[in-house]
Amino acid sequence: MSEPLTTPGEGFHPHLHETPDRPAAALRTRLHHIRAGSLDGDTAQTGGMRRFAAVSGKTVGSEKLWMGQTHVAPATSSSDHHHGESETAIYVVSGHPEFVFLDDSGPEPEEVRLRTSPGDYIFVPPFVPHREENPDPADEAVVVIARSTQEAIVVNLPGLYALPADGT
Repeated sequence: MSEPLTTPGEGFHPHLHETPDRPAAALRTRLHHIRAGSLDGDTAQTGGMRRFAAVSGKTVGSEKLWMGQTHVAPATSSSDHHHGESETAIYVVSGHPEFVFLDDSGPEPEEVRLRTSPGDYIFVPPFVPHREENPDPADEAVVVIARSTQEAIVVNLPGLYALPADGT
């Protein structure tokens, strides 16, 4: 027998109950259930894609983590951008998005294109300029994003550039 579903945003912490002498549990003393249909689109955006926050300081009170989804429309490329001090982990849910950055380890910077499939992971180090592309003419690409900062840091750029040797 399955348990009833929780209400979006409702936490479960059975020993914490609101009483006259004890107010409702704070955001950080309970679990949070964020339904797929309740993701928050009011987050940092980049042209050519849509980001939706699930776990953030705003949605659940997280202090060190941001997690959500990114959708890239068919035959679309995002703007060039980086995520500041955030480390970013990406899990490909559907589609075959491509992640593009410049590698300057050789004599000349070279554009590198990482072609992915569902189930693949990508790691984006802090401050590394990149873009996402969806070459599929018919299907949207969807990825799950986790960041090491509680909010989605997005710095949109006029173009790709290679990360300087000192990392800034």
